[in-house]
Amino acid sequence: MPKFQYEGVNASGQKTKGEFEAINQQAAMSKLKAQQIKPTLVKEKQGLDFSMELKIPWFKPKVREKDLVLFTRQFATMIDAGLPLVQCLDIQSQQAENPTFREQLKDIKATVEAGSTFADALKKHPATFDDLFCNLIAAGEVGGILDTILGRLATYIEKASKLKKQVKGAMVYPSAVIVVAIIVVTVILWKVIPVFSQMFTAFGAALPAPTVFVMNLSKFVQKYILLMFAAAIGLFFGGRWLLGYKPARKHIDDISLKIPVLDR
Repeated sequence: MPKFQYEGVNASGQKTKGEFEAINQQAAMSKLKAQQIKPTLVKEKQGLDFSMELKIPWFKPKVREKDLVLFTRQFATMIDAGLPLVQCLDIQSQQAENPTFREQLKDIKATVEAGSTFADALKKHPATFDDLFCNLIAAGEVGGILDTILGRLATYIEKASKLKKQVKGAMVYPSAVIVVAIIVVTVILWKVIPVFSQMFTAFGAALPAPTVFVMNLSKFVQKYILLMFAAAIGLFFGGRWLLGYKPARKHIDDISLKIPVLDR
């Protein structure tokens, strides 16, 4: 079935665009009319269809916070305008540029149409919609203030994303210094110290304990450099997996909160 791209104005007067499948141009126009969208441009999408990449897990793009904020803001506007929930999901699934997010929204829409609540449908995708998001949506559905909750969620996600960027930006310099220092020390122990070690050994004199320690450490690095490199890679990816594993992350957060902080 061919895909059609469109641009137009929705019922709330906002400009909108997206793409969807339809049998022909007339069917595409009818679908837009049913969604209360006044089209300014409707054309068949040309070129190859790369939707098959979604079937390969390694090629699935991640849902970014930017995608989630945009979805939440637009959804709040549409709900506030009085559009039905299923229609909002249908429009959002067509407008989503991220293919992973688009497929998730289609699944959420199908789940809601099957009789599930919006919050329960969101819980099927925990990687995108966390517990806080789902629980607040559930509260909004029960209290009849879904548009308000969505607006507050969008604001919260934007502030959280800004804070993360600030923390990451502050950590770039010290992290770079530590990595460079480790690389420099490793190269010195691996290539430079052995040269001095041969010179000191040729003297035949007794060496101070710190010098002996450094020479032995150099021998250890020379012997196990590949194993150390593999262990560093394993620790990096293992740490990332551990931080993404919820039970482990909970214990790590508990320990982090108990670490004493020194006031300046």
